[in-house]
Amino acid sequence: MAYKAMRAARGVHGSRDASRMMQKMGVKMDELQEVSQVIIRTPSKDIVIGAPSVTLVTVQGQVMYQIVGGEVSEMQPQAEVSGQAAVSGPPEADVLLVVQQTGKTPEEARKALVDSDGDLARAILLLKG
Repeated sequence: MAYKAMRAARGVHGSRDASRMMQKMGVKMDELQEVSQVIIRTPSKDIVIGAPSVTLVTVQGQVMYQIVGGEVSEMQPQAEVSGQAAVSGPPEADVLLVVQQTGKTPEEARKALVDSDGDLARAILLLKG
């Protein structure tokens, strides 16, 4: 089967056979149109890819983005996101978890998370005890 897929991908049987083979294997590819920039944020830097070709690849329900080409540059991380100051404090998912576990309000959960330096277990114990 892998041999047939390789031959089809190389164009031995044409792109129609390659498409059929990919469909059989559960692979779907769609190119995203009009992508002007891709930004990959890490704690130490932002990687900016200008004018890339981006393809959305779905394999048996798993989604991947394939980024090809474009001009790559690295920058220091931005302190602002979308023109607004970055929100400080515990992540909303953590706040919701503490609320669900303790029955307290989001404000109380947020304060407990700040007091416990983001430690979920400690925040829950603070509010329950």
